[in-house]
Amino acid sequence: METWRRILADSIVKPKDLAARLGVDAKEIEAIVGDYPMRITPTVMATIKEKGDAIWKQVVPDIAEMEDFEAEDDPLEEDLMSPVPHLVHRYPDRVLLMVTNQCPIYCRFCTRKRLVGKPGFLKKGELDQAIAYLREHTEVRDVILSGGDPLLLPDYLLERILKALRTIPHLELIRLGSRVPGTLPERITPELCAIVKKYHPVYMNLHFNHPDELTPEVKAACGMLADAGVPLGAQTVLLKGVNDDPDIMRRLMHQLLLARIKPYYLYQADLTKGTNHFRTTVETGLNIIKSLQGHTSGMAVPHFVIDAPGGGGKIPLLPGDYMVHMDAAGVLLKNYENKAFHYPQPQQGSARELPMVSAAPALGSCSNGEHDDL
Repeated sequence: METWRRILADSIVKPKDLAARLGVDAKEIEAIVGDYPMRITPTVMATIKEKGDAIWKQVVPDIAEMEDFEAEDDPLEEDLMSPVPHLVHRYPDRVLLMVTNQCPIYCRFCTRKRLVGKPGFLKKGELDQAIAYLREHTEVRDVILSGGDPLLLPDYLLERILKALRTIPHLELIRLGSRVPGTLPERITPELCAIVKKYHPVYMNLHFNHPDELTPEVKAACGMLADAGVPLGAQTVLLKGVNDDPDIMRRLMHQLLLARIKPYYLYQADLTKGTNHFRTTVETGLNIIKSLQGHTSGMAVPHFVIDAPGGGGKIPLLPGDYMVHMDAAGVLLKNYENKAFHYPQPQQGSARELPMVSAAPALGSCSNGEHDDL
């Protein structure tokens, strides 16, 4: 048995084992995992420091999951946007292909709580249907492999999917969404990296919510993917009691960049049944973004988005009013220090654009109009 499979098999899945390790009530956990399964890998278990900490809350079942009856099972209406099994076509030029319902861990806040944990992978007939659909829809240039977690597929099945997708001439990009590198780093092997490298351009968006998740072993696994030429992005969910704090979020973003992972999205928590106790106010997310902008590298600032209920797609939000006023003469802007600046619009017939004119004292400026992207 491959090392990563053996380690995955050592994960905590039974309430009695969790009770023995963490001292929780086995009967209470049993009542939850009948509807919402549990799996905690050894890597994740080792990062839990104390009851109720940021890692604990993400993976240990909570009775609050069973007290949330109001929300929808499928708030993003993915099932309604699925023209063939396991494929979601919400945006014009890209699709989501769910290749498995299995995950290395089962996040207690998962948007797909209705699906994850069921056995099996994408069958060949289902893959054939998806490939046929993509061939017919030449507007699709980007496919995202998700689930579940596509990196839990055995190498030969993952390569079968990648190879089939690369027979479609108009398909440009392949992306994988995965939590495997952060929760089962042993899965990132030289063999896996060699497979992925054959089908470039392949991108990966990795899921991280707290800086404690980026252990040396996790960073090494991410480094292997980066060395294989895979551009890495990070998706983070804003979670009450986990990362709804500017200092924690700043540390997370800095650790991601050190692991060669670009912070990509910060998600407002979805309205998924069984997850409402994780939701924060929208203002919390806006304040976190405001605490990052200007106070750290722009590389460390993700897009804050709400995946709109009802299948509306991702909607970005920005804190404050950075653009105060705009007309034909120019734009009045405010920076992260709340200082105001005027940027003139190009005038018709002008031989050149006018330089930036500050409407308030600035920290510094370049007389020749050039600037560094800091």
